[in-house]
Amino acid sequence: MNYLRGFIPWIAFAVVSSAGWQWGALTGLALGAWLLFKDHQAGEAAGAKILEISTVVYFAALTAFAFARPDSGLQDYSGTFSFGWLAVTAWATLAVGRPFTTGIARKQAPREVWDTPLFRRINVVITAFWAASFTVTAAALAAVYAGDLGSGVSIPVQVAGFAVAASFTARYPERARAASAQG
Repeated sequence: MNYLRGFIPWIAFAVVSSAGWQWGALTGLALGAWLLFKDHQAGEAAGAKILEISTVVYFAALTAFAFARPDSGLQDYSGTFSFGWLAVTAWATLAVGRPFTTGIARKQAPREVWDTPLFRRINVVITAFWAASFTVTAAALAAVYAGDLGSGVSIPVQVAGFAVAASFTARYPERARAASAQG
């Protein structure tokens, strides 16, 4: 469940945005900053907080824009932009060789496995799965919004975007360890 902690600002944004996207963005920014601050107080390195830093940057920009232009037509695509940003963040962490899931996984795994090829491979695969899930969800949301299908379709698409990746994240490490042990 540690993986879901970093997504709290995004989930809150989705929920609070029904009262106005600027309020959803501000809520996401406040929660993202608070989580980052709490992690800093706990002594966690900034390098392990890639998702959280990216979250604060995104919501700072979105909050400024949403308050400056509360009636912008872009608000209809805020879910697409959010998942797109998460996708770019995840793909970028893979491109630079620092999968965003590594910092989260280090909280759960013993220190002696952190530098093993298996630990690294597991995090590359999990981050790639999240990146693909974010990308597909952003594209699906763009189609939902373009087709004016409403929240009855967009909400399940967003939930599925997180749920499928979270389920994979919960199951994959054990399967990878078992496969590695067999051969």
